[in-house]
Amino acid sequence: MNTIFFTGQIIGVVSIFAVVFFVLAGLVSHLCRSHVQDGHSRAVLITGCDSGFGHQLARSLDQKGFVVFAGCLSPEGAGAQSLARQSSSNLRILQLDVTRDEDMQQAKKMVQENLPDKGLWAVVNNAGISDWAEIEWSTIEDFRNMVDINLFGSIRTTSAFLPLIREAKGRMVYVSSIFAFFNCLNMAAYSVSKRGLEAFADCLRVEMASFGVKVSIIQPGNFGQATNIVKMKTGLDIWEKLDDERKLIFNQQYIELANEYFMSTCSSGFKNADMVIDAMLHAVTSARPKRRYLLVSAADMMFFQLFPFLPTALTDAVFSLSSMYAKRKEMLYAKQERL
Repeated sequence: MNTIFFTGQIIGVVSIFAVVFFVLAGLVSHLCRSHVQDGHSRAVLITGCDSGFGHQLARSLDQKGFVVFAGCLSPEGAGAQSLARQSSSNLRILQLDVTRDEDMQQAKKMVQENLPDKGLWAVVNNAGISDWAEIEWSTIEDFRNMVDINLFGSIRTTSAFLPLIREAKGRMVYVSSIFAFFNCLNMAAYSVSKRGLEAFADCLRVEMASFGVKVSIIQPGNFGQATNIVKMKTGLDIWEKLDDERKLIFNQQYIELANEYFMSTCSSGFKNADMVIDAMLHAVTSARPKRRYLLVSAADMMFFQLFPFLPTALTDAVFSLSSMYAKRKEMLYAKQERL
């Protein structure tokens, strides 16, 4: 009886501390949001503004009075032209393929020639691609393309514009993903690129602290529907890329099932990007931006907060609970059925 009573007391105390912690966290968050930088005479460079997060963020910052340099892969494309029409004269569209040194140097020249009085306040490294495939369904070129855009593209942008950010004592923002730490089936190439990106941003944050430059990482969850970043393909597209050896291991029925499962998972995510845009705005404008912004549903928040700290054996075991993972194990090496 004493043990039960003692246990109840501990649970009660822990619950009170948890409530106090969340109340204090809310107050701190409110204070952080109440001291923001004025956009007047400050510039922001955003990569990947043709669509998705970058497109929406460019419009939001333009409305807040910032001079916005919107890097677009296709300046003459529908996305860039729509952005230009809906924005003020303070927004400039730049040709910027983050994998091309020539584009980067030309963009830097354009920015330097058109900087407002208070300089380049922030760079938002948003340009990126996403794809899915098991490792054995991927080629070296698939990995190289993913890393060149998602990781080296951000490094290339940082190297070019960091001197201007340091001069303004501004901030660098990096759009990562929960897949930087959540090792999920089918997302190896994407995870490699985003885990590398976070390692780079973490190192930069430590180095830049001496200069008064703040570095933030945005970690969105499932926003596939809100951005159209997910590459659409069929099971047949994957099957036709496999050599004969792998076709004996992964039968076509499983690949079709995996494709349907992945697409249905993406369709169950957030329908709009408001949560991500709000986090980006906070990272750019707040006097005290967060180091990381984990952006998932309230129901998933505790799981993803704890996941990086769990033993590897336990995080690996999580996947054994998935019905898809069980079906995968059953179907490997299975005899092909006629489609």
